[in-house]
Amino acid sequence: MLGAMLIGMLTGDAGEAVMAPFSVDLFKGMLAFFLLDMGLMVARGMADLKKQPKWLIAYAIVAPLAHATLALLLARLIGISAGNTALLMVLAASASYIAVPAVLRYALPEANPSLYFGMSLGVTFPFNLILGIPLYVNVAATL
Repeated sequence: MLGAMLIGMLTGDAGEAVMAPFSVDLFKGMLAFFLLDMGLMVARGMADLKKQPKWLIAYAIVAPLAHATLALLLARLIGISAGNTALLMVLAASASYIAVPAVLRYALPEANPSLYFGMSLGVTFPFNLILGIPLYVNVAATL
């Protein structure tokens, strides 16, 4: 990683232009395929997710609220602005929607992907988009 950063510093804009087909253009296409694969995995696993205990589904909603509350308390303790507090709450409430499920998929192949993909992308992500973010912003602005 440090070597790549050093090469980037030494080659500057010319090096970036040479590598753009691999680091910019190809990345966007690969990211699109990766996200499509994750979405398909969630769609296939939703039936399995419905068979799980209700407390597990509740965790996918309660955990973001608990994490956002901890972020709110920390923000109040250190005295940051309402906007930064709201952002910290949103980040704390997220389920690392891309990185962690992708790592778990390969690090623990015996784990049930319908649980970690389904809970993070099928439950927590929609909850945070629809209810969580407006709630966190409102609470941060009010307090």
